[in-house]
Formats: sequence, C-alpha cells, structure tokens
Amino acid sequence: MFQTEIHVYAFAIAANLLLSFFPFLVLILSICRHLLHWPQAVDAVYQAVRDFLPADAQLLDFVQRNLRLAVASRGRVELFSLALLLFSANGVFEPLEVALNRVWGFRNRSYWRNQWLSFGLIFACGSLALISTLLTATNRRLLESLQGPLPALARWAGLAALKLFSLPVSILMLFLVYWLLPNGEVPPRRALVAAILAGLAAEVVKYLYFLVWPWLDLRGAYGPFFISVTLVFWGFLSALVVLAGAELTARRIPVQTN
Repeated sequence: MFQTEIHVYAFAIAANLLLSFFPFLVLILSICRHLLHWPQAVDAVYQAVRDFLPADAQLLDFVQRNLRLAVASRGRVELFSLALLLFSANGVFEPLEVALNRVWGFRNRSYWRNQWLSFGLIFACGSLALISTLLTATNRRLLESLQGPLPALARWAGLAALKLFSLPVSILMLFLVYWLLPNGEVPPRRALVAAILAGLAAEVVKYLYFLVWPWLDLRGAYGPFFISVTLVFWGFLSALVVLAGAELTARRIPVQTN
C-alpha cells in the first residue's frame, strides 16, 4: 500500500475510471430508455448514481442534469460514448493487469492480448451492470403498489433492493478480474475470496469517504473541477482496495507462475 508503483497503478486506474464513468452511464440509460422503454430501469440507474456519489445537492444535480441532456440527444452521442467507453475501459484494465501480474508474480501479456481480454471483460462487466439495473427495476415495479399506503417503506425497500443486487454483482465483477486478468493460473477459490473481501471493503471505504468528504472542501480548493476531483479520489481509493485484496489473498498460498 505504501510502495510508489502501487500508487502509480491506482492513479492510472482512477484516471481511466473518470473517463469511462459518464459514457458508461449514458449507454446504460440509453438502453433502458430508448431500447427497453423501461422508466423504472432509468430511475434505478439514477438511484445508483445517487448511491455512488456524496450527498451533495450541487454535485448530484450537475451529474443527473447532464446525463439527461446526453441521453436525450440520441444517435451520435451514444456512438461516441460507446467508442470512448471502449477506449477508457481498456485503459482501466491495462494498468490493473500489470499490477495484478506483479502481485501474483506473472509476466505481462502482449499489448494486443491485453486489448482483446479487456474487450471481453468490458462486455462481461457491462452486461452484469445492466442485469443488476434490470433486477432493481423489476423490484421497483413490484413495489409501486406500496406507494399509496406506505411510500416511505417503498423507498427504503427500493434502496435495499439496489444494495441487494449491486453488491453481489460488484463481487462477481471483481471475481472475473481477479481470475481472468492476471496472465497465469489463479485458483478460482482464491479469486472469489479476494473478490468478496474487496467488494465488502470497497463499500466500507465508500461510506467513510462520503463521511469525510464535506471536510475536504474540494469545492473551495478546486472550484468547478471539484466533481472530477471527487471521482478521481474515489477511484484512487477503490483501486487501492482492489489491489490490497489481491495482495493479501495472493500471499496466503504459493501460485505457480508462467
């Protein structure tokens, strides 16, 4: 955690997460709105955005307002978002593979092999995120009957459903990354243990970050750029959690290298 190269990897991952954050949400919202025509799924995405960001009215309003404008502009915006997402998400997996190979003691793949594997992981993780959104939307539809007599219960139940589906999906994504991304044979059981630990730790770190975020005064220090800085800091902390989970799990047993 205190080695220089680990911080380099984490900042590289965080920078590419920032680049892929908005295009990914635009694509998911466009699919839910224009392809599936499912308002509950659109609401579920915005609920996930509110859960992912600090509870700051200006920050949330800026992100959601611009998402709505981007999704309303069909066609070129969606195609550009797809191209930008593929480029930036590949940038996430490249330093992540180098870091995981260092953890396990594997050699790095060639550039093109990394790109093809990254494309596969982008499709897999994007599909899992969409499935989580649709499951949450289905639950919201079932809870709409409670809006009359018990609206507060329905809102809390919707938030609980979001957590119920999003956390296992996040753990499954991490499992695929820990298992498939290193250039060598990683025991599936060890990858699953790392994914569970990292997934739970990331949730704890997220709420701790949200708790101290108002005292960081990023708005005063960075002005209009405080939203980007907020996402970069959160991406950096998340990357450290992911790398720490892999490191702790890899140390428990010897693994044969290529």
